[in-house]
Amino acid sequence: MKKRISNFFKDFKKFISRGNVLDLAVALVVGTAFTKIVNSLVNDLIMPFVCAIFGTATVDDLYFVVNGAQIFYGKFIQAIIDFLLVAFILFLILRVVMNASNAFKRTLSEQPTKAEKKILKERGVNMKDHKVVIAETARLREENKTPPPPPKPTQEELLAQILEELQKQNAKEAVLVTEEKKEEK
Repeated sequence: MKKRISNFFKDFKKFISRGNVLDLAVALVVGTAFTKIVNSLVNDLIMPFVCAIFGTATVDDLYFVVNGAQIFYGKFIQAIIDFLLVAFILFLILRVVMNASNAFKRTLSEQPTKAEKKILKERGVNMKDHKVVIAETARLREENKTPPPPPKPTQEELLAQILEELQKQNAKEAVLVTEEKKEEK
């Protein structure tokens, strides 16, 4: 029994110390904090304008009565509006983050390597002028561009080459055999 409990906690420790579990925990905490920001933006800044359109304090208050029962269609409208606004705001934020990330990656890929910096310095490029360095690095890379390697042969082409080599060997062996027979006579 103690061994099972010990193994259970060892497995749990191994599971909890995995990188992806820790990443998930951090994402959950950040996501919770981010949700508060987005909810505040929706509820405190955007919804008052929407409510002004309907002429009520909140959209939740909208309802109609059927045989004495109140049907709060405003709560449904509120849920739809909340979803759409939160999704739209998340889309905008993620789009900005992704564009910034892509721009950063492009900027890094444009930077010269150590070897390229050495060549640029030898050519007399002013390394303090960022635009010139980027342009000269691109030109250097274009100059040093090697042609792409030829395509690898297909399986059929390789088999054809093997067959050709075998036929050559057979022809050589046949010539040797005929020469040996001539010498024996």
